[in-house]
Amino acid sequence: MSLEQFSHLLYASTHNFSTLPSELLLASEGGLQTFYAPFDHINTGARVVLCGITPGLQQASRALDEARQQLRNGASIEHAKQAAKETASFAGPMRNNLTNLLDHIGLHTLLDIDSCARLFDTQRHLVHYTSALRYPVFLDGKNYSGSPSILSRHSLRHQVDTHLAEEIRVLGPQCLYIPLGPKVTEVFQHLRAKGLLKAEQLLDGLPHPSGANAERISYFLGTKPREKLSSKTNPVVLDGAKARILAKLATLRSDGFMS
Repeated sequence: MSLEQFSHLLYASTHNFSTLPSELLLASEGGLQTFYAPFDHINTGARVVLCGITPGLQQASRALDEARQQLRNGASIEHAKQAAKETASFAGPMRNNLTNLLDHIGLHTLLDIDSCARLFDTQRHLVHYTSALRYPVFLDGKNYSGSPSILSRHSLRHQVDTHLAEEIRVLGPQCLYIPLGPKVTEVFQHLRAKGLLKAEQLLDGLPHPSGANAERISYFLGTKPREKLSSKTNPVVLDGAKARILAKLATLRSDGFMS
């Protein structure tokens, strides 16, 4: 699927996208529904890839609205796709959390920029935004959050083995992939087992930047002490993940991986 196939529908639509119209439904599997939204653009010059689970309703709505505005303003299909994706990807509070996490581990120094906030404005050419599931998925009408497992459902695994696999092939072996959360890491391990990327390309272990994950994020960033953590947060797991991430980044720097 691509914006080309839906451009006339979007152009004429008066829908406010607070819900997604049935015309954009791509697949149904039990309580799972997959809808089209314009997240097709691939930044082929990217050096780092930020990968979430799937666009939520907020991101899908922003992308659809931006694509419609671009098309009505006379933009090309390709420009509309790019603008929609750049506007909507990791939009909302998640973007600030993600920037803080990436700066904390020092990714900005590897990329030779002052902050990873630049990945969402002046240095967008360095980054490819994506998701394990390119198109928004909902479970019983709510944003899908990784359960049931992506790899356990045909309609979800199909997205991984077609769209995400295609992106990895196009981006090549010198891209660094940052999966956000264990559900996305599982997907990348699946693709790595198929030979689509190397272990050194995968920088996993960051807490998911969702606002619902605030305590884990705060501990990872060092702003909440261990003794004040609730029983829901395992500091040993987070400490181990941070140590592995920092060690891998140090190796990447010394090997000149991104130069």
